Amino acid sequence: MIYNFNLGIGWASSGVEYAQLYRARMLRGIDAPARFIFTDMFPQENIEHYTKKMGFKDKEILWLYTFFTDFQIAPVTYTLDRFLQTLTHTEHTMHRTGKIGRLYLNDHDFCTFYFVNEKEDYLHRVEYVSNGLLIRKDYFTYGRIYTEYYAPLDNKAHLYLRRFFNTDGTIAYEEIIDDGDVMYRFSDQIFYSKEELVGYMVKCLHLKSKDVVIIDRTTGIGQAILQNCASAKVGIVVHADHYSAGSTNETNILWNNYYEYSFDRARHIDFFITSTHAQRDRMRAQFKQYVGKVPHIVTIPVGSLDKLRYPTAQRKPYSIVTASRLASEKHVDWIIQACVQAKQEIPALTLDIYGAGNEQQRLSQLIQENQADSYIHLMGQQDMTDVYQNYELYLSGSTSEGFGLSLMEAIGGGLPMIGFDVPYGNPTFIEDGKNGYLIPVDEHTSIQDHVNGLYTAVVQFFKTADRLSFQKHSYAIARSYVTEKVMQKWKKIIQ
Repeated sequence: MIYNFNLGIGWASSGVEYAQLYRARMLRGIDAPARFIFTDMFPQENIEHYTKKMGFKDKEILWLYTFFTDFQIAPVTYTLDRFLQTLTHTEHTMHRTGKIGRLYLNDHDFCTFYFVNEKEDYLHRVEYVSNGLLIRKDYFTYGRIYTEYYAPLDNKAHLYLRRFFNTDGTIAYEEIIDDGDVMYRFSDQIFYSKEELVGYMVKCLHLKSKDVVIIDRTTGIGQAILQNCASAKVGIVVHADHYSAGSTNETNILWNNYYEYSFDRARHIDFFITSTHAQRDRMRAQFKQYVGKVPHIVTIPVGSLDKLRYPTAQRKPYSIVTASRLASEKHVDWIIQACVQAKQEIPALTLDIYGAGNEQQRLSQLIQENQADSYIHLMGQQDMTDVYQNYELYLSGSTSEGFGLSLMEAIGGGLPMIGFDVPYGNPTFIEDGKNGYLIPVDEHTSIQDHVNGLYTAVVQFFKTADRLSFQKHSYAIARSYVTEKVMQKWKKIIQ
């Protein structure tokens, strides 16, 4: 069995979760059974809704908090009628608006319902308020999986206890919470931190030498995993830049704190995985220089292409696409400003922006302020499988991309690309002057210089580039990322 450890997941997940999804597909393809373990708490949503929407299978998911119960990962099927049957109050009034409902038990007590959607009666959670104070929350899938208990403190509801249940309603264990400190109480033992709970989970997996543990995020869980993984093979996936260039000199290196613990204990790690050859080579050189010993580091792309995709009709002329989380570090605002400038020289230019995130409102406002809504569009989160090949150019504003799944998918659609010459994704997928342009930048490059660099490259592409030649070269690069080739890399490392 291959166990993959991560922290959280959400509706607008990061590249780490999408990398895990690609890995799940690769492992299915080579008949390697795998589980993906998440250790964060998910009070606002059932974790299954996140994982299923992304493409994981329910049987592939383990959640730290239900691992010690007999509940399986499943969609919410607990109904309002089932809940009403548990009430001792026979008289009540109720109303519902969309996904939220409220039931009044008397003048002082009521329950608020949070439904899975606006039409069905499936309950994700119920909150209880008595005399104006929140006292309890129940969470459901196909039964009640856990309950939170609250008490008033400083005029606020203070969470002091979570109780996790088995399917027959018996208590599996409790989490006692005291101002950030936690304790987990089982019938036969007590754990005094979440790290200890994670370690207990790993121990309960009864890992053997034939098992493989892959850690995608080590923060808060890395030590507990390494101390309890027994004879299993252990690998660390490096998803981001692994060191701080500004704090590194000839004699000392500052590792990224996400990887520092595992790097310092590299002798206990069977393999490290980077997604690009460039990062692998840099890590090897740095370990040799600063540590004196080079660990086993392999390159496996975090994603793959099931096939190269060709347009069924002519690509839309002068069309640009970008796809990412709408987050500040993706610098989609720079892309918008660059395209506003380029529009003056390329009148037919259009830009479609795919993705979701907390920057959406600000980006929408920026488009409106520049009166650009007729040619710049926020397309939302969509399945991009058959989208890229309809465009002529992919534009990236990111200044830090460990790999760039959207970049890989874009070249799989034959898209020429423009991006900044920063580690590691852009130089992996963009060969300057052959399938796009790499824009030189450094730590002193101003925001306006970044915008101007994008603008200049866009104009250069549409005015002077041999677009057909650029498209062919993108397809040539993409062939290295076809699924069958990536599967073989995974097969080799887990043997």
